[in-house]
Parts: sequence; structure tokens; C-alpha cells
Amino acid sequence: MSAHLIDGKTIAAQLRAEVAARVARLAFRPGLAVVLVGEDPASAIYVRSKNRAAEAAGLATETVRLPSSTSEAELLSLIARLNADNAVDGILVQLPLPPHISAGAVIETVDPAKDVDGFHPVNVGRLANGLPTLAPCTPLGVMRLLAASAITVAGARALVLGRSAIVGRPMAALLLAANATVTVAHSRTRGLAEECRRAEILVAAVGRPEMVRGDWIGPDATVIDVGVNRMPDGSLRGDVAFDEAARVAGAITPVPGGVGPMTIACLLDNTVTAAERRRSFVSGSR
Repeated sequence: MSAHLIDGKTIAAQLRAEVAARVARLAFRPGLAVVLVGEDPASAIYVRSKNRAAEAAGLATETVRLPSSTSEAELLSLIARLNADNAVDGILVQLPLPPHISAGAVIETVDPAKDVDGFHPVNVGRLANGLPTLAPCTPLGVMRLLAASAITVAGARALVLGRSAIVGRPMAALLLAANATVTVAHSRTRGLAEECRRAEILVAAVGRPEMVRGDWIGPDATVIDVGVNRMPDGSLRGDVAFDEAARVAGAITPVPGGVGPMTIACLLDNTVTAAERRRSFVSGSR
């Protein structure tokens, strides 16, 4: 391996410490409400990790666990209650939801000022227009990884492999806002391997284990692997063939231990930002 390993665990720990320091300076405890519908094991593990991190940073946390039989109307009613609760600064509804509940309807019901996932159309639109907003946590984490690793984004050729509303599209918007020249590619892109080879920064978020091979990587490129794919043997693999890519790239994130820890750290950061903005608005409007 010749590539520099971008250690997401260490960088995330630094960000969590910064968040805790911000919380300690506040006259109140920012509140984060997490809603979990159903018994999906992966979601339950992720929620526990979020709660532990939030409590360690000094946030007040509330977890609402609902059965999978919960109706969409009941869930929307709960979100309306959390929207109206001034002690709650951030609302996160864990995805995926049971099939009878519309994720779009749920996302649109969350108050944009409390949307710490950054999924509400208002926040998506503000991000697309380069305005201050709550950005999705995973793309925001990628930007922080790049900054902490002293990767020059401005002027760089960046390729985002994946076009999802959760990662790919907001990732492209954030890179563009940082003055990169951005290409968005996907499974139907012609000459995909060659497009990847031209990139100085490659963000892989396509959801296919080891789709990106070593010969898809340009010499000394920075490779950010967002993929988390559970294999039949229980191991985790990214979207990038790590061993092959690490022999060519200049810097690379591992899976696990790369982008994943940053997602939770950025959730905490978004919650404190939402709290500061909301409380400032409330104080200023009195």
C-alpha cells in the first residue's frame, strides 16, 4: 500500500471534541430527537451509536421507538409534536421506514430548521443555491475529511460516482461550492472507468461492493469510499477494491473506519448548529 490512509475515526473524534466544547459554552443543552420505526437490526445499532455519541457530546437525547405497524398518520403526528417542542433542536427519523410509510412525506413534515439529516426540500434547495443550510451528514463528513487531510478541493477535478438524493447529489453540490470542477457519474455513464481515471478526487457512493477497481484510479488521486456493503460472510466492503486502489491512489479512506464515523460526528455538529440558529432567532424575535 502506497496511499496515505485517511483515518476517519481520528478525524471524527476531533470533530466530536469540538462539538462537545461548543455545547459546553452554551447556556442550554441542544436537544436531539431520534425516531426509530420497526425492528431493523442495522437501524437499531446505528441509533444506539448515535445516541451514545450525542450523550458523550453533552446533547439531550430522546429516542422514540415505534412498532412497524405504526401508521403514516401516527408518525406524522409525532413529528408535528417534535416540531412544536422548543426543547428539541434536531429531529432525525431513521431510514429505511416500513413500506407503508412514505419517506418523502415524513421528510417534508420535519421542520427544516430541525432537519439535522439535511433531507428536507428547503434545505436541499438552499444547498443547491449555495446558501447556508443543514447539509446531509455523509457528504458533509466527506468535506471535513478532505479539509482535515489537507486535500486541495478548489480547482480539482472531482467525480462523484452515484446520484442518490442522500449522498451523490448533495456531495456534488458541496464540492461545487468548494470550487471543484464536478462530474456526476453513475452505472449508465459511458466510459465510466475512464471518467474515474480523470478524477483527482473520486467519491464512490454507488452501493456496489468493490465496483471501482484499481485500474479505474488515476495516479495520486484521492479516493473517498462512501460504500458500506455487508458481504455474505458478515464482513464489510466498500464500493472500491481497497487493496488495488491503495497501490495507485495518493490518499484513500478505508471501510470501515473512513466516512462512517464522520457521518455521526456531523450529525452532532448539525444539531448544535440548528440549536444555535434556532435559539438566536427566538431570542432576536422577542
